[in-house]
Amino acid sequence: MKSFFKIVFASMLGFLLTFFVLFLIIAAIIGASSGEKEVKLEKNSILHLTFDEPIKDRGNDNPFANFSFGSMEGGKQVGLNDILDNIAKAAADEHIDGIFLDVTSVPSGIATIEEIRNELIEFKKSGKFIYAYSEGFTQPSYYLATAADKIYLHPTGMAELKGLRSEVLFFKGTLDKIGVEPQVFRHGKFKSAVEPFIQDKLSDANREQIRSYIGSIWNYLVEGIAKERKITPAQVQDIASRMLVTNAPAAVQFKLVDELKYRDEVLEILQKKTNAKGIDEIEFVSMGKMVDVKDTRDKSGKDKIAIVFAEGDIVDGEGNDGQVGSVEFSKAIRKARLDEKVKAVVLRINSPGGSALASETIWREVMLTRKVKPVIASMGNVAASGGYYIAAPCDTIVASPNTITGSIGVFGLFFNARQMVNNIGVTIDTVKTNPYADIMTASRAVTAQEAEVIQKEIERIYDNFVTRVSEGRHMTKANVDSIAQGRVWSGVDAKRLGLVDVFGGLDKAIEIAAKKAGLTSYRIQELPYQEDPFQKFMKQLGGDSEAAILQKTLGDSYRYYQQLEHLRAMKSYQARLPYELELY
Repeated sequence: MKSFFKIVFASMLGFLLTFFVLFLIIAAIIGASSGEKEVKLEKNSILHLTFDEPIKDRGNDNPFANFSFGSMEGGKQVGLNDILDNIAKAAADEHIDGIFLDVTSVPSGIATIEEIRNELIEFKKSGKFIYAYSEGFTQPSYYLATAADKIYLHPTGMAELKGLRSEVLFFKGTLDKIGVEPQVFRHGKFKSAVEPFIQDKLSDANREQIRSYIGSIWNYLVEGIAKERKITPAQVQDIASRMLVTNAPAAVQFKLVDELKYRDEVLEILQKKTNAKGIDEIEFVSMGKMVDVKDTRDKSGKDKIAIVFAEGDIVDGEGNDGQVGSVEFSKAIRKARLDEKVKAVVLRINSPGGSALASETIWREVMLTRKVKPVIASMGNVAASGGYYIAAPCDTIVASPNTITGSIGVFGLFFNARQMVNNIGVTIDTVKTNPYADIMTASRAVTAQEAEVIQKEIERIYDNFVTRVSEGRHMTKANVDSIAQGRVWSGVDAKRLGLVDVFGGLDKAIEIAAKKAGLTSYRIQELPYQEDPFQKFMKQLGGDSEAAILQKTLGDSYRYYQQLEHLRAMKSYQARLPYELELY
């Protein structure tokens, strides 16, 4: 009986402690979110830019997103939209003297980095300074740093410059060992999404397309570095090809950086620049804090431009956080179309594609909207396959030269796991009312007749995809087919081929939308509406927090887990990128 009461009291104590912690968290965040939002800047402030977390296209208003148990404070998760807006806001604010670009790595795609870099170059037109510092630049962070007036490097650090590579994982050997047979249907010689399951290396066609687009992106980066560092592209190529920069002094010798300094020495420079009394007295403003600084730029007007964010895999139904659900996303576009105050729509796409059915559903809403108001597509790091499908009907397509796009193709991938279950002593017997009742089941291989049916459906969906692109881009179907076939293109090549109209980022797309709508003053409305923070918090206490925990636990290896999850989630014909694209 004594042990029984111990268990009861221990359970009660655990419950009370859990309740108390939750109460503190919610109270702290309510206090943070209900307090005075506007932040007032001190004179001679410096915008401090660091990028420690992956940068999403859209910031998260959820105060639980960046909750700190140490300080018991919550904060908004800053997105690319916030970063671009804050840099422009800092250029116009008389309290900001300059920017301290404090970067080691920038865990984001090349096109995202390009947009931030372009905004920094625009910032310099204000006459304010940008100083960059790192204890060791990765290749992406160094490219970003080249926008600065001065680049400082730790005396024992390094500025990495070695060229780009792309790695593809192949699972055929594993599937053979466990007795799982992939059954593949596709259209397009470049539609190589299925290759990792049926081969152990790249096909010649796939190798050709990868070499083409990473070469295009690398050449663009080389040109950008050469221009800002006042050296020739040939010199940049030589540095990378011969690995001439392997230490900090070499980085200065080959003009990749300006000076070698420790952090305290850089802070002393910033101190003098802002007339601060000491390095600990410098008025640094974080990106999160800058979000709440009053915008001195004129953003008045009753008219609106809606930015509809499509970030993540395109899936059927509502979709989860980080996905583009056909139902939820269609609802957002429809809202923008029916709102009389919304005069133009910017469709911001950062998606490798996904369900062909969901892509068609979203395409329909974009087409209906284009009939009544301008719709501009803004492509981020990737807008490929299904991501291009939903961009095709837009009036104008804006992309970065480093955007990955195209991949106009379709595939179906199913698995026959009969041998695997037989290997462990399990047998399967089936009763069916009609011959095709068990088509695409995992318990057997498809028959020749079934394969013909499936391939016909693949061809039909591909023809529909090509037709949508043909109509949207005012090209013949034969022309589209010649550059389609599932081939992936860089933004540079996509523009040359007519798949993209204009180079630029989100700001450029908004500018074009305003011009087409005849607007000189307007407000921005972001869609879809974000989920209520408290509802989201309760979800994160359950299953929705699993991905975040796994990501922190697995680190760089999380992408392998993601690939298997994407594979598991494929329930229909797919219009998506060949694989999870990572450039190093």
